[in-house]
Parts: sequence; C-alpha cells; structure tokens
Amino acid sequence: MQSSRAGDERRTPPVDGASEAPPPAAGEPGQGHEEASQATDELAQQLAATDDRLKRALADLDNYRKRAGREVERRVTEGRETLLRELLEPLDNIERALQAADHSPLAQGLRGVFDQMEALLARHGAQRIGSVGDPFDPTRHEAVAVRETEDVPDGTVVDIARSGFAIGDRVLRPAQVVVAKRPRLPA
Repeated sequence: MQSSRAGDERRTPPVDGASEAPPPAAGEPGQGHEEASQATDELAQQLAATDDRLKRALADLDNYRKRAGREVERRVTEGRETLLRELLEPLDNIERALQAADHSPLAQGLRGVFDQMEALLARHGAQRIGSVGDPFDPTRHEAVAVRETEDVPDGTVVDIARSGFAIGDRVLRPAQVVVAKRPRLPA
C-alpha cells in the first residue's frame, strides 16, 4: 500500500489548472492496458535476449569442448611421436650390432630384442620408409651421398644409410639415402 502512495506522491501536478483524470477501472480499455502491454513487450524482449545469450553460451561451450578435445588429441599424438622417435636410435644401434655380429647366441638375443622393438613401433603405426629403388622424395628422404651409376635413372635411391620411419603421412624421421646420378660424359 505504501508503494502505491509513494507512486501517487511522485506524480507531477496537473498543468494549467487541468484536473487529473482518474485511472481507468480494471478491465476498461485505457492507460492500464497499455502499461500492461508495454510491460509484456519488455518482458518478451528480455526473454528473447536471455534466450539468445543462453544459445550463444551453449555454442561457445560446445566449441570449447571440441577445441579442448582436439588439443588433447594433438598433445597425445605429439607425446607418442616423441617417444617413438627416441626409440629409433637404440633400434639403429641394435641393427648395426646385428650387421657386425656373427650367428652367435648373442646375435640371436639381439635379433629377438630388435624384433620386439620393431613390433612395438608397428603397433603404434610406425612403418619403415625408404627402400632401394624408390624415387628420391625430399619430404621422406635425406640424401647423404650421391653415387654415379648408369644402372638406374637419376634420383633413384641406391642405398639406405639409415632407415626412416613414418606414421601414415607424418614422417617421424626421414630415411638417410644414397641417390643415383648419371655419370658425366667426358667433354
């Protein structure tokens, strides 16, 4: 009740001696109906704005979840590739030892370890790249030497100095290769 009186006290007095018209009764068309309609319109606008903010917040949350998921997947992939890259050097050392060893029991044990490491790499999708006879591909090979030969066309891999590895299209380590070059004709 006091709030309605306070509202009455805040009204401005009539101008030029005009008397103030009494407010229309409930249910009669007039100013009360307009105020209610105006309040309804304001509430509808507020609801639409709140609904829009909610939809935007949900879309932002969904985008964040997707971005965070991709980031986690990227970091897991990078960690796995780093670990696999670190395994390649010991694998190279075992392979060199096998090439130098005879058929002793020690060489057979090394062969078992070598096979296990290759199986581990294969389980994680790593495959050897670089084979004799392949055309040289600078995205997958690193040329460490050139050998003059007429047996194969220019740019053909003629020897593998160190095997390369890739997971799908991603190169973990390029293969170090010797590439063929046609001998120069005497001038």
